[in-house]
Amino acid sequence: QVRLVASGGRKVQAGESLRLSCAPSGRGIDFSQRPIGWLRQAPGKEREFVAAGFWGDDIAYYSDSAKGRFTMTRDSAKNIMYLQMNNLKSEDTAVYFCEVHLIAGLTPIDFGSGGQGTQVTVST
Repeated sequence: QVRLVASGGRKVQAGESLRLSCAPSGRGIDFSQRPIGWLRQAPGKEREFVAAGFWGDDIAYYSDSAKGRFTMTRDSAKNIMYLQMNNLKSEDTAVYFCEVHLIAGLTPIDFGSGGQGTQVTVST
């Protein structure tokens, strides 16, 4: 089964930037054809929606906390998706996942749940 693997997470200081990457573990998921989202889960909290890219319509959606600071991009040739995160805050600390968007909506249940996450820690 093909999984989405997020990478690039590390510990940073508040105000710094970080770029996460997302790639499929094998063949079978083409980012140019499938809407993909970023979700995150902080310790002791529910998974929450961060961003989603609907590349067929060239539209991206962001949570209120991500708007103006995070940007989704993709490299179609490499079939890699990115989440550029700027001006990071301590509340951005979480495990970040990239998941396939399954059904209409932008809540965590509208996305898959089998992706491999990457830890982002923002210290003050």
